Amino acid sequence: MIARFVCIFFFCGSLFAQAPQPSLTIYNQDFAVVRQEIPLDLKPGENQVNVNDITMHLEPDSVILRDPTGKHAVQVLEQNYRADPISQSLLLSLYEGKTLDFEVGTPQGTQIIKGKIIRSGYTPHNYFAMNRYGQQYYQAQMVGASDQPIVEVNGQLRFSLPGTPVFPSLTDDTILKPRLEWMLATDKAGKFPAEFSYVTGGMSWQADYNIVAPEKGGQVDIVGWVTMDNQTGKTFENARIKLMAGDVNKIRPGQNYDRLEARAQMAVVNGAFAPPVTEKAFDEYHLYTLERTTTLRDRETKQVEFIHAAGVDTKQLYIYDGVKIDANRYNGWGWDNIRNDHSYGTESNPKIWVMREFVNSQANHLGMPLPKGRVRFYRRNDDGQIEFTGENVIDHTPRDETVRIYTGNAFDLAGERRRTNYLVDLGKSTATESFEIKVRNHKKEPVDIRVVEHLYRALTWDIASSSVDYKKTDAHTIEFPVTIAPSGEKTINYTAHYTW
Repeated sequence: MIARFVCIFFFCGSLFAQAPQPSLTIYNQDFAVVRQEIPLDLKPGENQVNVNDITMHLEPDSVILRDPTGKHAVQVLEQNYRADPISQSLLLSLYEGKTLDFEVGTPQGTQIIKGKIIRSGYTPHNYFAMNRYGQQYYQAQMVGASDQPIVEVNGQLRFSLPGTPVFPSLTDDTILKPRLEWMLATDKAGKFPAEFSYVTGGMSWQADYNIVAPEKGGQVDIVGWVTMDNQTGKTFENARIKLMAGDVNKIRPGQNYDRLEARAQMAVVNGAFAPPVTEKAFDEYHLYTLERTTTLRDRETKQVEFIHAAGVDTKQLYIYDGVKIDANRYNGWGWDNIRNDHSYGTESNPKIWVMREFVNSQANHLGMPLPKGRVRFYRRNDDGQIEFTGENVIDHTPRDETVRIYTGNAFDLAGERRRTNYLVDLGKSTATESFEIKVRNHKKEPVDIRVVEHLYRALTWDIASSSVDYKKTDAHTIEFPVTIAPSGEKTINYTAHYTW
């Protein structure tokens, strides 16, 4: 029952004789922090260094390069990030204004014709990042106007390529993979392993939970999976992987900075299985570490089991919240608006919710902070097979907290709610409202239902009368716990008195 965190280090081919083990921390907000060790061999003064095999989504201004021992002073005088690997459209852009050969298939065979590249139609990779600076409209206009090539053939212009272009050779401006180009300065010569880290997009993870209940009873088995998705354009070999869970504030492209609010195999040890994932608190978040290295390929989705708990005690709850409010209609309404609208809160919801809850505690065979994710529920049938019974999502849940999840509506239970009286005395600043609530059970066994009512007419209220005992759950909510016999019905009458 331990979660796994993925850490990965990027391999930079032009700098390595042997690739060091990468390490990567993946956040559940679609980005990651990459760390790797780079062997440097520098001379005094300025040094030109290129780093290859980095991601397509590296954030250049997040790069950190340093000597972790502090023995060598290294300064990055200049950094260039190039993320436009060679392609046909890129090469066409490098030959704008020049004449190329084009191969054209004919019934007689391949024919060569010449065409002058007037416009290549190439859109640079960083062109699409212009919305970071609020230029979305300009970007859309420019892309729409320039994405078609223009080629002059025999004195005539064509808005398409006349055939397959034949390029004479690669130019000095072309690269095969994304690359960082550094101009480094140091005060003395030396060989040493430097620490290189950066933030990249294109990497994400999420948690998924499968809960299997028996045919009868509330003890369930819970299996949790971590799903990692690598869309960075880079494969990470034998990577150390960590996952960070929590609501980490991250500025996204296109956001106005001034308006942002601050906000698997398991190893056998001494004859026992070692936990595949370990967890610890880190700052205001939780860090999950995968205990064995793994390879995460580009465009690969990988699952790792991080929780396997049996015999977890759960409760199935039935909740009837009979009031049905149109949130769009009443958006922005205050107390006066609600009091003066006699129809507010009178529309009835007939559905009774099915909810499942459990305590995330060690005594209940859990007790690890649960990262947010999707929860699927299954129940075994009398033939031994499991059937899907609903799903929902949970937020980040600390240990020893109660998880309550809505899984659907009960088929054999129904509710009915109607108002029987409403009287407002504006002179005395009082209001009285009465309701009749009926809940029916069509099952063959008795059912406990929590009937929830909201007191929404004023800040101050009391229950003048009630046919059933109730309890106050918060400043504006009460619950009537009722038990309904098989094929039975229960009626609740109550009156609320408001003052303001």
